[in-house]
Amino acid sequence: MRIDVLTHPLHPIRSPYEGGLEMHTAMTVEHLVAAGHQVRVHARAGTRIPGADVVSLLAAAPDAPGAEGQAVREGALAGACQRILADAPDAVLNNSLSPQPLIRLRSLPMLTVLHTPATLEPVLEVTDAPGWTPPAHHRWASVSVSNALAWRHRLPSVDVVPNGIDLDRWVSDRAPVPGRAVWSGRITPEKGLHMAIDAARAVGMELHAAGPVSDPAYYAERVAPRLGEDVVHHGHLDHTALPDLLATGEVFLSTPLWAEPFGLATVEAMALGVPVAALLTGAMGEIVAPQAGALAVHHSVEALADAIRYARRKDRARVADWARRFSADTMVAGYLDLLEQAVADHADDAELRKVPA
Repeated sequence: MRIDVLTHPLHPIRSPYEGGLEMHTAMTVEHLVAAGHQVRVHARAGTRIPGADVVSLLAAAPDAPGAEGQAVREGALAGACQRILADAPDAVLNNSLSPQPLIRLRSLPMLTVLHTPATLEPVLEVTDAPGWTPPAHHRWASVSVSNALAWRHRLPSVDVVPNGIDLDRWVSDRAPVPGRAVWSGRITPEKGLHMAIDAARAVGMELHAAGPVSDPAYYAERVAPRLGEDVVHHGHLDHTALPDLLATGEVFLSTPLWAEPFGLATVEAMALGVPVAALLTGAMGEIVAPQAGALAVHHSVEALADAIRYARRKDRARVADWARRFSADTMVAGYLDLLEQAVADHADDAELRKVPA
């Protein structure tokens, strides 16, 4: 198939990735290309994905703040939709988190992946508008069952295709360091690094963290003052260095303070055999099985500390075995099934339109 992939213009898609969505997009495109599909990616300037034709959405210049910046980004996505219509691909994979493709690409077969809870106001203004209905040749996939629930009130059908990772990339010969916990992710308030630090200290463990400082004010106010000999931030590591850091942990701390739609960092750690102590929120209850870790049912340092005590005793081979169900191959196969359904429905619609009244 000729597939156009539409992503957001916030960050270029390249390693080291700014977050899970950027990594997910690159990995999905690489698998589609490897499967023999012709893929064109509409993404921010500076995007680098081997094998894909990349069309720049927006220059790499700094964004304008607030509403002005949002208007610029939406304008870039609107322009990308016009190019996609002119290109007339067989199907579109929508990873944009934007209302533009829902408005402008109604005539094309399209799969929209729902990476966030049903809280994106510009998108909800479209889906909740009186009389709005999606075309029969559009498909919708959520990354988890928990994330699908609110979207199912708005859309006719939401399939669940769990996120996956390239399992063969998440390997390391590093051994766990006694008394060490690890954490990775974007450093923002909702990711809860400050709570991970406090819980690790509560059980007498050192914490080694990695990730981009996406919210400098939060980092300065709530993370930097907590750093010390027993708490180290290793910076923004790419996916060649990150596995070696994670593998040294006796336990991985997953501390989302919001309804985390999935949790790729958690799966990456489990793939290395690192058991997980996680706050029970969003999809954590789906991806952290009892054999892979322990869940803190309260958002408190004390509850997370208890989860750490249980999780660090888990068998690492069983943890890694559980993680194998979250493979990129399985994820992309699910996307292709839905894209093929959308293409088939689009063809059926075209045939029906040919039938005389």
